[in-house]
Amino acid sequence: MKFIDEAIITVQSGNGGSGCVSFRRERHIPRGGPDGGDGGRGGDVIMVSSPSKRTLYDFRYKKLLKAQNGTGGQGKDKTGKAGENLVVEIPTGTLVSDVQTGLVIKDFTEPGERIVIAQGGRGGLGNARFKTSTHRTPRFAQPGEPGEKLDVKLDLKLIADVGLIGLPNAGKSTLISRISAATPKIGAYPFTTLTPNLGVVQPPFGETFVVADIPGLIEGAHTGAGLGIKFLRHVERTRILVHMIDVTAMDPSDILGVFNTINKELQSYSAELIRKQQIIVLNKMDLTGAEEAADQFRSSLGDTDVILISAATGRGVKRLLSKMVQLIDQDCSGDQEIQQ
Repeated sequence: MKFIDEAIITVQSGNGGSGCVSFRRERHIPRGGPDGGDGGRGGDVIMVSSPSKRTLYDFRYKKLLKAQNGTGGQGKDKTGKAGENLVVEIPTGTLVSDVQTGLVIKDFTEPGERIVIAQGGRGGLGNARFKTSTHRTPRFAQPGEPGEKLDVKLDLKLIADVGLIGLPNAGKSTLISRISAATPKIGAYPFTTLTPNLGVVQPPFGETFVVADIPGLIEGAHTGAGLGIKFLRHVERTRILVHMIDVTAMDPSDILGVFNTINKELQSYSAELIRKQQIIVLNKMDLTGAEEAADQFRSSLGDTDVILISAATGRGVKRLLSKMVQLIDQDCSGDQEIQQ
């Protein structure tokens, strides 16, 4: 299935049914009073965040979502049937905003959240409602109110505990396939990963957590270069970042160049991103010349922990998992303190 992370759709609630103009006409009651019933209410459009939805693919071709209209009232004081609500399921992590104003309507960050995005029109009153002591035969009724129509933009931002970031071909897909059951496409060329991948990790210690393999970033990503801002948005909701670097791709004359390139893009896109905790990982330590390059990198970086791994062979992966669990637990503890 193609990964779709943004869509613009039109939602329209149902129109209310019209009230009825009717008079009671029976053989033994020649001058019966008004008995026109009210129109039924139009259906609402309700958005719900569902854990079973992972992309916005359903909205690629279906651009108009309309709830059912209410039916008109009838004689004998019969109220029209209310229109059925339309429940629209969207992935957790979807930001919904008004296309016309740009205002955020709802940020769905938890499964099961719901909002009435468009309210159905009210049903019109039948003529029985307008009978008074001085006006016994009203020959009019109210029309139903029209429903609401709204153009909304859906922006999906994946929700994960850990975001794997780095230049193309840094080994992110290989790592996520080793530590989780995810099976991303893997190849020795840039931009193998064209869509974000989510993997559920069950470490031998600590709680289960979710890792997002973010497609490779390049210089200028925050302006849209490469896959650009299309996937930078998915980094925003992660708790921590794992910054993966291909140790064999580092330039000895500018050993921190690759590392600084990615951090510059994070900073340019959002100041919040650069403040997230990072685990710095040098990958492909099984290849020739990796040890020398790693020593030079750590020497230039200074007093910062660097984890050396080989996603292909599994070297250092257990230590990396332990570090992930440690930082996630710290971040979760911080959330609980804020809530208290």
